[in-house]
Amino acid sequence: MAIIQTKERLHIEYLLNPKADTDDGRDVIMGLSQTPKTLPFWYFYDQKGSQLFEQICTLPEYYPTRTETVILQAYAKEIGRITGACELVELGSGSSTKTRLLLDAYQELGYPLRYVPIDVSSSILEASAQQLLIDYPELKVNGLVATYQLGLNQLTPKILPGIMIFFLGSSLGNFTQEKSDRFFAQITTALTSGDYFLLGIDLQKSPAILAAAYNDSQGITAAFNLNLLAHLNWRFRGNFDLSLFEHQAKYNQIAGQIEMYLAAKKSHSVHLEKLDFTVNFEAGETILTEISRKFNLQQMEQYLETKGLKVRQLFTDSQQWFALLLCELI
Repeated sequence: MAIIQTKERLHIEYLLNPKADTDDGRDVIMGLSQTPKTLPFWYFYDQKGSQLFEQICTLPEYYPTRTETVILQAYAKEIGRITGACELVELGSGSSTKTRLLLDAYQELGYPLRYVPIDVSSSILEASAQQLLIDYPELKVNGLVATYQLGLNQLTPKILPGIMIFFLGSSLGNFTQEKSDRFFAQITTALTSGDYFLLGIDLQKSPAILAAAYNDSQGITAAFNLNLLAHLNWRFRGNFDLSLFEHQAKYNQIAGQIEMYLAAKKSHSVHLEKLDFTVNFEAGETILTEISRKFNLQQMEQYLETKGLKVRQLFTDSQQWFALLLCELI
């Protein structure tokens, strides 16, 4: 059996040091001091949280992943023909499962393969990068353990003619409008004219379909939501009792978004030792942990154009549940 050398094709920069305690927790204190209480969604993604999200993506009720995958299977090569040879920069790469569809297409088109995964989970990024290097002998990976902002600010000068940044899974739906505006300012700064941005978005649809996707029968989404509290316990030496909270997911039809909450089952207090912070909960009081906005295609196209991103091609499934928008910086 031939031994495949991967070290010379892999470089990972740790812009977030997983062993350093640099978190000051101000965002936690701020969120839990508000009425209603909130917590930033990025606290979902410790190692266990990342693994639970991968499980969510395989659930029968959770249509976004499989629907987006069907679209990529049908159109990845067309995306490649439009962009030409380019460096593939993925935000929130996770296990890079859907990335393989793009790598397969670009490989079939005879393009050099350069992949830049950006993820806050070092363990997930390292494992997926190593497997990709084994499966794609011509691939070079320059991974960034970082937030989106840090990663986009630290992109190395491109070697191939262009760049395509891609942001799949409708992760944009987790951003408020204000955060979306800041995000696109970072995207357009990282690109130069003629570069590409591939965006996956979940489209508006029946509230019953949406509610089922975030209240699965196996309870994986509930475990994912509750694990956020376990992560805070570990990171800030807290004493959240997970049994005193329950997962709730509701569709806000006026705002056009799913809202995930953790609701206190009874009145109690929680102390986060490293933050020297105590928070009180009343019975039934909630913490908003995530929003997931659902989009209108025409409105999204118009919005992207205001950010300098021209939609070159739109790809959707037969039910028009999900869409990929391939944009070019103009």
